[in-house]
Amino acid sequence: MRDDLLILRHGETVWNREGRMQGVLDSPLTARGRAQAIAMGRALAELGVSAASHRAFVSPQGRALATARLVLAPLGLEATPDPRLREIGVGDWSGLTAAEIDARWPAPDPHETFLERYARARGGEPFEALWQRVTAFLADVEGPAIIVTHGITSRFLRTAALGRGLDRLDEVPGGQGVIHRIRQGGHETIGQDGLQPAGTAARP
Repeated sequence: MRDDLLILRHGETVWNREGRMQGVLDSPLTARGRAQAIAMGRALAELGVSAASHRAFVSPQGRALATARLVLAPLGLEATPDPRLREIGVGDWSGLTAAEIDARWPAPDPHETFLERYARARGGEPFEALWQRVTAFLADVEGPAIIVTHGITSRFLRTAALGRGLDRLDEVPGGQGVIHRIRQGGHETIGQDGLQPAGTAARP
């Protein structure tokens, strides 16, 4: 049974707003993204999270680090960077919009899901490689933890923490500006970002 895991995606970035895939590249948080991070920090405080109750880990990528600082500083926490929490690499698609990708690499299926799109990213990181690094990370985590990461990496982490396989990635929700909690074999989503409009950029 997993201990209390509180898994956060970084706040909205400029490229999220523009609908661009980021992968291993970065863009800065928007004003909305900073507000999301502050709101998530307040939600954690309401849960009673503190330096005495949880450890914190963060992806070493800039957008995650910036989010973690805003979320955790009021709680007296500092996150430990872990490269296994970085976002999935999307190869040649980094920095491109969906329209730009479709113009150069049309989807073989007009009903392609967002996970299928990531899986076929030209020169991207294979799903199996991301799965191996998130499961290795989880094996090293002891006790309650806050994890600040990325959309696709968060989905893989939560699926693995629930004891499910790669074939069940689509069963956990996405979203930005919310906290996903894994506790006692269950999954719950805490908070609702009223600032976040519906859109594909927030899907992972």
